[in-house]
Amino acid sequence: MALNQTIRRAASRVVPLAIRASAGSQRYHHHSSALFAAVNRGPSRNILQRSIPSFLHRYSTKPGSDASNASLLRVLDSEIKCAVESQDGDEAEIVPKGFPFEIEDKPGQQTITLTRTYEGESITVEVHMPDLVTGDENDEDNDEEDEGEQKSSLPLVVRVSKKSGPSLEFGCTAYSDEIAIDSLTIKDPETSEDQIAYEGPDFSDLDENLQKAFHKYLEIRGVKPSVTNYLNGYMMEKDGREYVTWLKNLHEFVKA
Repeated sequence: MALNQTIRRAASRVVPLAIRASAGSQRYHHHSSALFAAVNRGPSRNILQRSIPSFLHRYSTKPGSDASNASLLRVLDSEIKCAVESQDGDEAEIVPKGFPFEIEDKPGQQTITLTRTYEGESITVEVHMPDLVTGDENDEDNDEEDEGEQKSSLPLVVRVSKKSGPSLEFGCTAYSDEIAIDSLTIKDPETSEDQIAYEGPDFSDLDENLQKAFHKYLEIRGVKPSVTNYLNGYMMEKDGREYVTWLKNLHEFVKA
């Protein structure tokens, strides 16, 4: 008897919940069906059909990008023309008589390499693009016509090697009338890159007589103003050639 009453109470709770769940499910399907029917027959469907294709067309053609590229190409064309015209007026540098080095000049590189042998030594000079230096307008020793004049200096790395053992490496800056030694280091081929070798004091801190002796040491091996002045003009011409090539490569990339 008690068991039957318990079963009836449980059923009385479960049945209303099932009825409510069924009713809710019917209402969901009813509203969902009404919503989809409204979309299919209402004006919103036509709006979507019209707007989506136009949206895709607008972002697939990218008219702004094409206009920007065309404008950039016109500017590049103008710059290439100006650069070529400025080169046409320059006379080729004539190699001075008795120039002691062979020149290795690879297009696309910003340096050239000079090589020679001297009494069993191998001498290599890495020549970089010139640096422009503006004259000091407040220097009273300069003439008025020289004030503010742009001059150039030429960075050099000179290596003197023998058949075996360490080599000397000089960091230099060549001016029109002198060559300054900025650094001097001993390079040992047996020293690992992980090891930090002692590189000596700053060159300017060496004894003055020792500094003069090293300047003479380089001069005898061909690193002297008569050579570096020619190299300065050579590198100025190379800089112009490389600039034109660089512009043309940019033009081809944008055009592609």
